[in-house]
Amino acid sequence: MDAPPRHTRTALSHEEARAFWYGLINYEQRTPTPDDLKLDRMKALLARLGNPQNRLRIVHIAGTKGKGSTAALLASVLRRAGSRTGLFTSPHLCRVEERFQVDGQPITTDELTALLNDVYRAVEGAPHPAITFFEAATAVGFLHFVRRRVDAAVVEVGLGGRFDSTNVCRPAVAVITSISLDHTKQLGDRVAAIAMEKAGIVKPGRPTVSGATSAEARPVIERICRKRGSPLRQLSVDFRYDYEPGRVGFEEDRPARVRVTTRRQVWPWMELSLLGEHQAANAALAVACVEQLRAQGWTIPDAAVSSGLAGAVWPARMEVLGRRPLVVLDCAHNPASADALVRTLRESFPPARRLLVFAGSSDKDLAGMFRILAPHFAHAFLTPYLGSARSAPPEQLAELLHAAGGPPATLHPSPAAAWEAARGAAGPDDLICITGSVFLAGETRPLLTAEGTKAES
Repeated sequence: MDAPPRHTRTALSHEEARAFWYGLINYEQRTPTPDDLKLDRMKALLARLGNPQNRLRIVHIAGTKGKGSTAALLASVLRRAGSRTGLFTSPHLCRVEERFQVDGQPITTDELTALLNDVYRAVEGAPHPAITFFEAATAVGFLHFVRRRVDAAVVEVGLGGRFDSTNVCRPAVAVITSISLDHTKQLGDRVAAIAMEKAGIVKPGRPTVSGATSAEARPVIERICRKRGSPLRQLSVDFRYDYEPGRVGFEEDRPARVRVTTRRQVWPWMELSLLGEHQAANAALAVACVEQLRAQGWTIPDAAVSSGLAGAVWPARMEVLGRRPLVVLDCAHNPASADALVRTLRESFPPARRLLVFAGSSDKDLAGMFRILAPHFAHAFLTPYLGSARSAPPEQLAELLHAAGGPPATLHPSPAAAWEAARGAAGPDDLICITGSVFLAGETRPLLTAEGTKAES
């Protein structure tokens, strides 16, 4: 895409601003090499913008899986505590504006255009590839939160941690969620190497809350925190949780519940809006983070924690979007998250014939995912997603599924076609699970929530 003409007298229009942004190198659409991940460009860009990140109170969240959910849970708690709260996450599901939220409301088109103009002027005179799509997005997020005068900003890492564009802030608390193998080409093919990258967000003298429990990850995080003088609180060491699974029936539901025990207190049983024991672990991280913020003088009542966990909204995470048949939308994209999906289906959903709609990225461990998913589904509807060249062809998915001893499968040219085929094949007592990629979830969710769809309750 051609870049718009460079000028400062006239602001870029909505279309020109998007063309500038989408014309930048986008590592969500193509896989970066380790040499592509640097902080020099980001620091220079923010310096030209007045270093907005230095004017924010930030909670910084990294991890292999669960970081988006943990961010959403924590932002929900802070909002209910009366704080104007910014939430920066990636990627988005359906609209790019979802990445930048204040008190649960996405940035407006006019606000986004104005901020992209600021970023454009900051890089005017340099080749546009001098910054990346995500670097521009991160700058927009920091600027937006400053302009909207947020009291707190919850910022999710995009990729890794150490060299992620968001790792230019000095957070009140750094949070590390669970760690497993993912993005191995960029972060390493061992859990210990990935833990080192994630722990790159640990800052000297600032507390860290960690949900990494594996034997390989934990000592790496402990060592880095000791070296940087960061007080560390760890799941299963300094705090723990008890979990009661939610129940999803064809007629009525029962919410999940979590009880968190820390060194300071035993929290009461609290409802949890997100399904799955992995979400209880994320809720425990949010609660442990709250205690660290309280120690720094933040006012966060117990009632705000309880209502925040019960009211958090984070779409496409075991999200129920239909009844008779049950329709579940999820973003599982690696073996660890596939395992969490299967466990949640078993714990929280009734026995049923289960149909799988699947698309995945070619740089993910699709074979590993299919080994976990295959035994639990009666038929698979395989499709590419359409919004990125990273999508694996359905023919490749079929080969991998067959090698995993999977169920019969049919191939479809688009998520819409796969959904229609699955819906046509499903009986009223069956369950359709759509998963494999955030991109698939983003392209499918509008189909499921459109007015008149049979998937709605």
